[in-house]
Amino acid sequence: MGIFSVLALPLLLLGISGIIYIYQSVRWLLSKSAVQNKVVVITDAISGLGKECSRVFHAGGARLVLCGRTWEKLEALYDALISVTDPSTTYAPKLILLDITDISCIRDVAKEILNCYGCVDILINNASMKVKGAVQSISLELDKKIMDANYFGPITLTKAILPNMISRRTGQIVLINSIQGKIGIPFRAAYAASKHAAVGFFDCLRAEMEEFDISVSTVNPTFICSYHRQPAPGNWEASIWKFFFRKVSYGVHPVEVAEEVLATVSRKKQEVLMANPIPRAAVYIRTFFPELFFAIVASGIRERLKTEEES
Repeated sequence: MGIFSVLALPLLLLGISGIIYIYQSVRWLLSKSAVQNKVVVITDAISGLGKECSRVFHAGGARLVLCGRTWEKLEALYDALISVTDPSTTYAPKLILLDITDISCIRDVAKEILNCYGCVDILINNASMKVKGAVQSISLELDKKIMDANYFGPITLTKAILPNMISRRTGQIVLINSIQGKIGIPFRAAYAASKHAAVGFFDCLRAEMEEFDISVSTVNPTFICSYHRQPAPGNWEASIWKFFFRKVSYGVHPVEVAEEVLATVSRKKQEVLMANPIPRAAVYIRTFFPELFFAIVASGIRERLKTEEES
């Protein structure tokens, strides 16, 4: 009886771990089968997240159309993808030059995309541009550029691809957005505004596309960290504001987001919030206790100004 009691907990943990591993393996296989032979368009495929999305969808047997601003980087991504996969089970990606901020050219690029395979099954709007600074220090021209990259660019491409999906009565549109489409963080006004606008557009689009069996999904991570980024050291004393933003600064890895995008496509999720408990709680506080949220934000601004004065 004593030996059984000692071994019970490790065996239980081992069993649970095995079940979790089997579940994740089955989920991964189902996700891969859901995109096999599908025409998948990924914008800004040469970014860290874009590369990881390209990797998981390519491994799943999707027919990729990769878009990016730099031809050399697209070719490098192409070489990286075909060098690690079995050509008998995957398709060689198609490459398309696309600057999502050049709104006037997007419709012509959309025609190129459609000419690759004659249709688009899944459109992943991944391109994004960030800016950080006080409202009064950011020029109106930069505000407009951010809106072009994060709002007008994605919706222009979506509108250009949409008629093809509607005519076939099938398709899926994914917007990789940000938690800042849910809450506004100081010194990121232009970025947060563009992300809020995108969420509003794709929420409306989701309802309108219901009758055509076209799925619309939004994936909202916190901060997407780079491959080698580590949280910056700092004096994170006991402060709700600083504790919250310390958690935000850790962010999520591009691999995590890419795998979640694949799962979102497979299960046709409508909305995903990728955040640890602190920023996730902030979203709910903003919704149900806005005055408390605004007080925390204002406290953070005062602390920042005080720190700057002391330094």
